[in-house]
Amino acid sequence: MSISVKNISKSFKTVNAVDDVSFEVKEGELFGLIGPDGAGKTTIFRILTTLLFADKGTATVAGFDVVDDFKEIRNHVGYMPGKFSLYQDLTVEENLTFFATIFGTTIEENYELIKDIYVQIEPFKNRRAGALSGGMKQKLALSCALIHKPKVLFLDEPTTGVDPVSRKEFWEMLKRLQQKGITILVSTPYMDEAALCDRIALIQHGKILQIDDPKEIVKHFPTTIYDIKAANIYKLLLALKEYKHSYSVYPFGEFVHYTDKREDFNPQELQQYLEANNHQNIKIEITKTTIEDTFMELAK
Repeated sequence: MSISVKNISKSFKTVNAVDDVSFEVKEGELFGLIGPDGAGKTTIFRILTTLLFADKGTATVAGFDVVDDFKEIRNHVGYMPGKFSLYQDLTVEENLTFFATIFGTTIEENYELIKDIYVQIEPFKNRRAGALSGGMKQKLALSCALIHKPKVLFLDEPTTGVDPVSRKEFWEMLKRLQQKGITILVSTPYMDEAALCDRIALIQHGKILQIDDPKEIVKHFPTTIYDIKAANIYKLLLALKEYKHSYSVYPFGEFVHYTDKREDFNPQELQQYLEANNHQNIKIEITKTTIEDTFMELAK
């Protein structure tokens, strides 16, 4: 295993940031930690990159113990934290050269590894990092994390605050890096990105809710989900929550995702209830289950 985490716990005063977490990541796998802010993702990343000690449990990265072999781990991993942390007063090229020098290498030596990413920012190599756009900062940070050819790459919420086009490009880059044999552990609060991983761990309040292939997680959702729409979405949401047979109700884009307590649920009955409450332009249809649906169910 490239990463092995066994019963890791970490508390900050009265807050249990990580609570008895265990998971494994195979070599060459793209593994996702999926959960909202405050779920414990960053704390796990800091423990695995030797920036923080766990209160309990053990972990290894690239075959090295995170406590006993912390110096070795730092030579074999690349880490891109959630907040842009490069030197903003240095240029793109100066930042990359600095990180290459720290690890005893050069840009030229490992250029093939970062080429697909770096060519997009190379025209701006003399621009200060602080003056780059969000997407360009993201590409520079990833290049700096890769310049020493790490075995394992840690990406903590790398697409937060980045435009949709840059998000898409970033995940395409990750897939290409994976093909080069790099193990990637990525965290994200975006449920739609979960489907892009080989396997995911859904995490909430420091606890792992479920670990599996994204398709398998969705496949085992226990009930049918309905997309419901009406002229006034807010009033629709309130009406559905008050409906005596509702099991779960929450907004999902322009629709409301609804599940019913009954096995013999009849959508026509619900339609009549909504019409009786003066709702107009009602639309009710079965929809596909998403990772977000599964997460909401597990997090109850």
